[in-house]
Amino acid sequence: MPFIKTTDGTEIFYKDWGPATAQPVVFHHGWPLSADDWDAQMMFFLDKGYRVIAHDRRGHGRSSQTWQGNEMDTYAADVIALADALDLKNAIHVGHSTGGGEVAHYVARAKPGRVAKAVLIGAVPPIMVKSDKNPGGLPLAVFDGFRAALVANRAQFFLDVPTGPFYGFNRPGAKVSQGVIENWWRQGMMGGAKAHYDCIKAFSETDFTEDLQRISVPTLVMHGDDDQIVPYADSAPLSVKLLKHGILKTYAGLPHGMCTTHPEVINADLLEFFLD
Repeated sequence: MPFIKTTDGTEIFYKDWGPATAQPVVFHHGWPLSADDWDAQMMFFLDKGYRVIAHDRRGHGRSSQTWQGNEMDTYAADVIALADALDLKNAIHVGHSTGGGEVAHYVARAKPGRVAKAVLIGAVPPIMVKSDKNPGGLPLAVFDGFRAALVANRAQFFLDVPTGPFYGFNRPGAKVSQGVIENWWRQGMMGGAKAHYDCIKAFSETDFTEDLQRISVPTLVMHGDDDQIVPYADSAPLSVKLLKHGILKTYAGLPHGMCTTHPEVINADLLEFFLD
């Protein structure tokens, strides 16, 4: 399996499919998942002639189960190391949820010529936690609850999240997929509990305002208005206002995990943005 090694010795697993000469599309997964969460997108865009790449964030999936460095500055540094190792140029970076925060943090720091476009899907920017500056955010107690549930019984918590709010399977009339639930659980349990614990702070308390303001490439912001994990009103519309070249696309009734539940919708809109 392909890995790169970062300066602190962490091994980052990645997938790299397609012609080396094709335009790269780099996918950044959400918490607490892995590169496998992008299967529906990677297969689609590979078929369209792109070079598709996805990595397991440190502490997640097949990457090293780090006990430190589980915060956005290091996550972005790891992506810089990956882009350098693969010499990615003119790449499109697509991030879901926590991965959207990672994309914003990376793209704001990327070397010239590395990034062509960016996409934030159900993403955590500008900032999730409630404060005087962000009155529409979620109370810190919500994230304290995540941490407590993870420590008490991670295996059960990682069943409860996909069974309920992540994919909207708790909504009346939802078409529930047991395979999707178990795949979420499989990906989550591959990672390290300490890294997952730390990452809750990273995705909920990092303020991405300055990152968004610094991004100069075209950026598509996609968000379902029935997102029960990252509430729509405190995320996508606020992010677009901060971006220089932001485009907002809102999906009526779609959940946080809409890349998995509605890949035919999301993939088509991604392709249109890539080709524009």
